Amino acid sequence: MSGATVLAVGAAAGGAYYVLHTRGTPAETAQRFAAAWQAGDKGAMAAELATPQQLGAYDQQRTALAVESASIKLGQVAEGDGRARVPYTATLDLKNIGEWSYQGQIDLVVADRMWKVDWKPAALHPSMTSGATFSLKTRWPDRAEITDADGDRIDTGTVGGSVQQLVGYLDKATKKDVARLGSSYKVGQAVGRGGLQETFQERLAGTPATEIKLGGKTLETIEGTEGKPVRTTLDPRAQAAAVTAVKEMKKPTSLVAVKSSTGEILAVVNNVGGFNRALDGRYPPGSTFKAVTAIGLLAAGMSPQDQVTCPMYATVGGLKIRNSDKEEFGSLSFLDSFAHSCNTTFAPLAEAKLGADKLLDTAEDVGFNQPLNIGVPATKASFPKAESDAELAAEAFGQARITASPLSMASVAAAIADGTWRPPTLVPSIKQKATERKLPGGVKSGLHAMMSAVVTKGTAKAAGLPAGTHGKTGTAEYGTGEKLESHAWFMGFKDDVAFAVVVEGGGGGGKVAAPVAATFLKNL
Repeated sequence: MSGATVLAVGAAAGGAYYVLHTRGTPAETAQRFAAAWQAGDKGAMAAELATPQQLGAYDQQRTALAVESASIKLGQVAEGDGRARVPYTATLDLKNIGEWSYQGQIDLVVADRMWKVDWKPAALHPSMTSGATFSLKTRWPDRAEITDADGDRIDTGTVGGSVQQLVGYLDKATKKDVARLGSSYKVGQAVGRGGLQETFQERLAGTPATEIKLGGKTLETIEGTEGKPVRTTLDPRAQAAAVTAVKEMKKPTSLVAVKSSTGEILAVVNNVGGFNRALDGRYPPGSTFKAVTAIGLLAAGMSPQDQVTCPMYATVGGLKIRNSDKEEFGSLSFLDSFAHSCNTTFAPLAEAKLGADKLLDTAEDVGFNQPLNIGVPATKASFPKAESDAELAAEAFGQARITASPLSMASVAAAIADGTWRPPTLVPSIKQKATERKLPGGVKSGLHAMMSAVVTKGTAKAAGLPAGTHGKTGTAEYGTGEKLESHAWFMGFKDDVAFAVVVEGGGGGGKVAAPVAATFLKNL
């Protein structure tokens, strides 16, 4: 006769008193206890005990094994003479390790006419004894590598500073890291710090082969998994050309190159370490933004051949606007006003033909206000809707409150080159938050002609750019006071490579930033 049957018979005879005078059932008590265990609610577990005591062992198990969740499945109750037992299967999900299942039982007893848990250490695990503690013994696989688009490693510490900034580095784990990553990690172990090493820590590290121990006894061994490599879109030739282009610059200079047809980031360089200006810089884009305004104006029906005027001054919404060096060109084509970067053409046209809403929509179609998800920190380009005609006028040529990084402006150039804006991508396996957006029909060819004119006869003609380059210069004023400093910008594309260069406090885009782009393209 099995033990369960014996208990059941006992319940029918001498146990009748308990059955009649006891509130609740052992199954209900066990259910409440198991639910509290699953929730990690020690107070609710203690409330079910026959004799009050601390349940420190549950905490110790949870912390030592980095239990992320617990599932307690109860079996059939066996009951008799004021006692009962309920078998259970516990499945614990351990951070970085996987699932561990084992079987045990909860003993119950009647106390004060209620079914209560008769707690012993073995209730937590059948091998548990008083004072024993759980621990993990781990053996980690080799860390997986971070590579460029060609599959060559870029995480060896021998790459240039700009790549190192993207990759991050390995550091010794602190107590804080272990609390975050789980107790399969130990203080002092190598973990990723900054950049892709930190973002993809768990993927690169894999999971360790793990022994779950109780006291000196091994209860279970769980197989580990190899780390998975992280492939980036960085192109070693483009990266080398970009480094050559910025390294002799005296002022902080950043360059980002993007593959126009895919949005893949080919190169990211900063000639000064520390803050990653290329991805995180927040600069007014200046006249490079005229390319965005031009998308709106072409979509609104203008053509590059339309006659416009470029006076020395124009006033919009009470704001007096002038051109760089107080230039004036009188009557000229829309294409030529773009090539010569006429503020006094663009501001009145934006007010007359676009308005705040249309300019905002156009900016958002090429990545402004769109989330960036590249695997390392990158600040999205910000375009606040103009609150007055004066602000709209300033926005038309990239001033007011607009900010952008070289990454964002390279993405604008890529969108113009290809006809579709795509969220920039550094690690192809990351799911993007922003969606692709097509430029309005008929805009691409007109804007290509206008950006070609900037290089052949406009503000960038003396920069030595190779034939076939399309671009837009920018001289973005910043600060306050009478005489304002300027950042020098140049963005554009040649073939399937789009790019943006900013020289912080560099002055004129045509004189300072465009020659950096010329060096980059020639070395490509």
